[in-house]
Amino acid sequence: MDRYRNKNVLIVGIGKTGFALINFFNSLDCHITVTDIKPIFDLNKAVKKLKKITPAIQMTFGEHRDEDFLKADVIVYSSSVNPNLPQLQLAKNHGRAVFSEFALANQLCDKPIISVCGRFGRSSVAHMISYALKLNGSNTFVGGTPDNPFINLFLQDKYDEIDYVIVETNSLQLKGLEGFHPILVVYTEIGPEYPEDHFGFYGDYLNTKLSATKNLNSDNFLIVNFDRLANHTFFRNQKAQTYWYSRKSFSKMGVIHEIQGTHFHERRIHSNIHFHSEFRVTNMRIVGQQNRESLLAAITACKALGVSNKSIQELIIKFPGTPHNLEYITEKNGVRFYNDSQSENMSQVAESVKAFKDSVILIAGGKDTEQDYELYAEQLGSHVRVIVLVGECKERMNRVLGNIAQTYLVGSFEESILIAYQKSRTGDTILLSPGNPATDIFRDFKERGNYYKKLIYQF
Repeated sequence: MDRYRNKNVLIVGIGKTGFALINFFNSLDCHITVTDIKPIFDLNKAVKKLKKITPAIQMTFGEHRDEDFLKADVIVYSSSVNPNLPQLQLAKNHGRAVFSEFALANQLCDKPIISVCGRFGRSSVAHMISYALKLNGSNTFVGGTPDNPFINLFLQDKYDEIDYVIVETNSLQLKGLEGFHPILVVYTEIGPEYPEDHFGFYGDYLNTKLSATKNLNSDNFLIVNFDRLANHTFFRNQKAQTYWYSRKSFSKMGVIHEIQGTHFHERRIHSNIHFHSEFRVTNMRIVGQQNRESLLAAITACKALGVSNKSIQELIIKFPGTPHNLEYITEKNGVRFYNDSQSENMSQVAESVKAFKDSVILIAGGKDTEQDYELYAEQLGSHVRVIVLVGECKERMNRVLGNIAQTYLVGSFEESILIAYQKSRTGDTILLSPGNPATDIFRDFKERGNYYKKLIYQF
């Protein structure tokens, strides 16, 4: 990292990744300039934060000036910035070092990397693998997201003690990326949608998406979703040791002798990687089909990495879920609490309540966004016994949903949890799944979810 010490650095794009880059380069005593195409009045909060940083940072907003790019020794941009930006090309033509944030972190990383790719389930798979590795005695870093960029790896207090780096990897991070050589790559799915402003056509996107595997060799591992990607010939012609996972039984599908991997058979999870293992699935805390599919991916990766069966079984039983996404909190007097604060539209709520077999007490509400609640009344009515409504939209929600279950309107978020618990009985699940943005009361869904957890633990 010392190669970048005291350099003139330009950071393109001011979001969470931009601030992570500022922290990184500040630790190297660099001279930092930031630039963002958004006008300054759209960046008030960011500008206030920037002005508090010492030493002072130079700022350019509303435009990208050629001179900012040419006077920098190093230019780093976040994955949301189009790599075809003319000023980036200008800087390259003049011999400047130009990186995406992900590419810079990859260049500096000397730890084994596990890459999780796919349209759905990346965060769940990454955190499940991390959870099992920690149970097995390894230290991990999980990143590659806007909330925790890859570059934050180098700001860890105990960087030298990290054994594995697990990164959620998307197509924008892979675009133009050279020298990326993870020891294990997971593909959960490859969808038909792609960011057209960054890719000219679907084939370009697909080739980029699959490029995470291009440096894999016979010592590395490739983990693939059989149910969604088995017909993709690309995955059947890899140098890496390839393992598949499925929610269906390999035995019943007749492929048990053709492929290696992990599958669900006769109420147990079976894996034939390195040696045969069986895992019990009773008393799991995670719920929902997508989470269980992610669990199979994580188990397959952990088996490939040689994680002990004991640690994998503990993962299955104890993993609470990823924060704010059907996250298990605790159980009190036979009542389970789950935090699904990330569900900020009603279609997500409808999917979430279906994940529970027992009756649900739903806490919902928030900022009114004029959603059509009527579309979801029937789905919610078949799964929800009690609804507690809070926030700006509670009256409108009540007019549509008030007749499908016992419904209570409350004046505060604290009261919503108290009423939900008072109306619960043994075997119930209390689920915070708001279906609306948090910004009528909270900064964002994370603050709402964290406050929910704090209140529950205070009972």
